[in-house]
Amino acid sequence: MLSWVIGDVTVKRIVEIESLGGSRFILPQATPEAVRAIGWLAPQFADEAGKLKMSIHALLIEAPGRRIIVDTCIGNDKVRDVPAWSGLKTGFLEDLARAGAPRETVDKVLCTHLHVDHVGWNTMKVDGCWIPTFPNARYLIARSEFEHWQTTERDADPERTPFHDSVRPVFEAGLVDLVPLDHVICPEVSLEPTLGHTPGHVSVRIRSKGEEALITGDFTHHPCQLAHPEWASSFDFDAAASTQTRLRVYQEMAASGALMIGTHFAPPTAGRVVRRDGAWMLET
Repeated sequence: MLSWVIGDVTVKRIVEIESLGGSRFILPQATPEAVRAIGWLAPQFADEAGKLKMSIHALLIEAPGRRIIVDTCIGNDKVRDVPAWSGLKTGFLEDLARAGAPRETVDKVLCTHLHVDHVGWNTMKVDGCWIPTFPNARYLIARSEFEHWQTTERDADPERTPFHDSVRPVFEAGLVDLVPLDHVICPEVSLEPTLGHTPGHVSVRIRSKGEEALITGDFTHHPCQLAHPEWASSFDFDAAASTQTRLRVYQEMAASGALMIGTHFAPPTAGRVVRRDGAWMLET
C-alpha cells in the first residue's frame, strides 16, 4: 500500500481498480504515438507501446483528530454504463480496514466532485437498499457541485445514475454538509477550487509543519497532461476552464515544490511538478 507523510498528516492509497489502456475515451488526444513522445511517462505511467496506466483509488487522510476519505471510487453492486465498472465485487472495505480505517471510524468523506468513479462507496447495498457506507461520517460536497447534479440528474434513471444511488441516500440520511469551494476541514486540510472538469470541482490541499501536498481530483487525470495541459478530458464540463486550471496549478506547484498526489495516477501515484525543456513533468 502506497503512503505519504506530510508533516503530521499521513495519506494512504486504497485501490479499487488498476488498468492499462482503455483510457482514450477519457483523454482522446493521448494517442499511443503522442504518449510515446513523452519519454518520461514509461514505464511508470505508460507502457512502451504508449498505453496509459491508470488507477481508480481512494485516498485516506489521517490528520490529528481526523480520519478523512477522499473520493470513494465506483462501489460494489452498482449498475454502470461502463461494463468493466458494473456489478463490481471488490474487497475495498476490507482493504480500507487493513489500512487502519474500518468504515465506522471514518469521520469525513470528501467528494472532489460527483462523477461515477468518485462517489460509489458513499453507499452500500443492504437488504436491497442503498445505505451510507460510513455511518459516523459527515459527507462534504461543494454546494455548487451538488446543486448542479441535483438539477441535471433529476429525471435520470435512478437504477443507473450515481447521484441517485450514491449521493441522494446520504443526503436524505442527513449526513451531507454542503460547503464552499475553499472550505477548511481542519488546520492541515482544506479544499481548493480547481474548476472546469465539473462546475464545483475541488482539490484537497494538505499543509503541515512546512510541508505541502495537493490531491488532484480530476482536474488532471493522468501525468501526460503535465506535458500537454491542453489535453482536456472528454468529460470536462468546460474544457477551456479545465485547461486554465491546469496551467495555473502546474505553475504554482512547480514554484512551491508541493507534492502532487494523483487521484487516478498509477504507482508511484505522487511526485513533484518540475519544469524542464519548456514543459512540465512529474518527478518521482
